[in-house]
Amino acid sequence: MLLAVLAAINLNAQTKKKKEPLFKGMYLQWGYNTEWYTRSNINVRLSNGSNFTLHSAKAHDSPDFDAIPKKPTQVSIPQYNYRIGFYLNKQKTKAIELNFDHAKYIVTDGQTVHVTGTIDGKHVDGDSVMDGNRFMHFEHTDGANWVHINYVQQQTLARTVGTKRNLLTWVWKVGAGINIPRTDFTWRGQELNNNFHVAGYNISAESGLRFYPFKKFFIEGTAKSGFVQYVNALCNTEAEKGNRASHNFGYFELIGTFGYDINF
Repeated sequence: MLLAVLAAINLNAQTKKKKEPLFKGMYLQWGYNTEWYTRSNINVRLSNGSNFTLHSAKAHDSPDFDAIPKKPTQVSIPQYNYRIGFYLNKQKTKAIELNFDHAKYIVTDGQTVHVTGTIDGKHVDGDSVMDGNRFMHFEHTDGANWVHINYVQQQTLARTVGTKRNLLTWVWKVGAGINIPRTDFTWRGQELNNNFHVAGYNISAESGLRFYPFKKFFIEGTAKSGFVQYVNALCNTEAEKGNRASHNFGYFELIGTFGYDINF
């Protein structure tokens, strides 16, 4: 009986599968981006009771790519991106990714917008010119800051002839997350670059190509589109606190990054 028990234990030990780690590897990416935005209705609520909306305001980005050759050590001046991904299978076709986009959103000065609501206790319903000295200026430039958790899939399109490793792959990503902007707000000449603040949420989809010139090093180019909602962006000034803004917009983004795979 003892021999039978020992034999059973030995057989069970041999057949029991070794527990595998949840993640089979990871990757790191860094790169830069440029965006185009849809028009936005921006609601501003001031602590003095003013509550008004700018209708169909135009905005643009500020890539600042000229800072790359001029100030190469200050890599965070241009609109940058980073990704930290974790592969879910050995084939590296599926992954979960932390995705951060440092985009800049600037409401274009000089444009005429229709304004409705209440300012200084008076009802308003007319056009105003965006001007920080006489009216207001509004931007998320340190920046709009979209943090996503993405599901990622990768499909091989081409392999090298000799080693049969990946040479070109197609990647697509979908995800959602939060916005952590630092809003620069000017009201009638009073300006403040506000603190970083969780101010809303976002959803997005991204797709593109990943090229492997070496086994673990890759270059990735993708296009991305999404929707962003800011619920309570800080828009205080040096003279007045308690101001908030809310708005939403869609965007289209082009991204170029360098990446590196790490095997576990």
